[in-house]
Amino acid sequence: MPTHPDALSRRAIAMLKAIGDGRAELRCSCEPDLRVDGLPCCDQSTAHDLARAGLVRAATVVAPGQWAPAELTPAGRLALTGLTAAA
Repeated sequence: MPTHPDALSRRAIAMLKAIGDGRAELRCSCEPDLRVDGLPCCDQSTAHDLARAGLVRAATVVAPGQWAPAELTPAGRLALTGLTAAA
């Protein structure tokens, strides 16, 4: 998944913002699922893409299959910063 702000879908941007706001969790696995405000994300494919692109990660180490708070990586923060600068 490209990290240039213009290449991110609106859904991906909304996911990044929710993670940045501390409202999301990841289920730790090879393909981490995302939950926002306690509800499963409607687009797990995009959640997987964000994780594979290195934009999001679990904030704490937990056992596989367990939920952990999600956080933006430095690249994820940079992607959102680029959005703000482009607006």
